[in-house]
Amino acid sequence: MEKYILKAAAGILISLALLFAPLPAYTWSVTGHQTIALIAQSQLTPATRVEINRLLALEPGSTLESIASWADQNRDSSNTRWHYVNFPRGDCHYQRQRDCPDGQCVVEAIKAQYAIYHSKAPDTERLIALKFLVHLVGDIHQPLHAGFGDDRGGNTYQIQYHSEGTNLHALWDYAMVEQFERSPVALARMLESSHSVDPGPILAMDAALWAEQSCQIVSRPGFYPGRQVNQEYLRDYAPIVALQLLRAGTRLAALLNN
Repeated sequence: MEKYILKAAAGILISLALLFAPLPAYTWSVTGHQTIALIAQSQLTPATRVEINRLLALEPGSTLESIASWADQNRDSSNTRWHYVNFPRGDCHYQRQRDCPDGQCVVEAIKAQYAIYHSKAPDTERLIALKFLVHLVGDIHQPLHAGFGDDRGGNTYQIQYHSEGTNLHALWDYAMVEQFERSPVALARMLESSHSVDPGPILAMDAALWAEQSCQIVSRPGFYPGRQVNQEYLRDYAPIVALQLLRAGTRLAALLNN
C-alpha cells in the first residue's frame, strides 16, 4: 500500500511547478497543520461533526482549520515539551520510562488530551483538549518531532538552503510543505483526490507507534543531507511528506470519531 502511495505522490509532484523560496513562507505548523485538519474534517462522522461544531461555537467563527496552530501560539513552560519526543540514535522503539518518564512528550500528551476530549469534562476543557489534539497529531507526524535527542530533532544540524544558514528541523518545518505551492484547502483536496491511505494504527494508545514511524523516517539513509541542501532533496522526500499529512489527517479523524 505505501509503495503505491509513494509512487502516486511522486507522480503528482512531477506535474507540479515547484518554486522554492527562502524560508519561511509556509510552515508545517501552519499550512501543514491546517491541511491535516481539513483532511480530518472531511472524514468526520455526522455525529462527530455536530459535536465538534457545538464545542467550536464557544468561540464563534472557529473551525478545525483555524484552531490547528492554536497550540503553537499558546506554548508555555507547562506544555512546550508536548510537541515532540526524542529517541536515542539507533533505537526507534518507544520506551516511556526512558523517553517520556514524566509524561511530558507528544506521545503521552496525545493520550491525555484524547481522554479529556472524550470525557464528561466541562465543554471549555474539552475544547482546549480538541485544540491540542488537532495540533499534536500533526506534530507527531513531522518526522523530526520524533527524532534524535543528540541533535534536538535536527535543530542543531546546520545546513545551507538557498545560500542561507538554517537547520534541518527548520527545513522540515517550512520548506517541505512549501514546495507543494498550495493553500491548505487546495493541498488537502489534491492529496485526498490523488490517492487514499491506510492509516495503520489509529487509537490514541497507538501514538507511540506513530512516533516510531516518524523516527524510522529520520533513520533512513540519506535523511540527513549534506550541508548544502538542494531542490533534489526536497523532491525526494515530498512523497513522504504527502504520506505523513494523509496519515495524520486520517488518524486525527479516527480519534475524533471514536
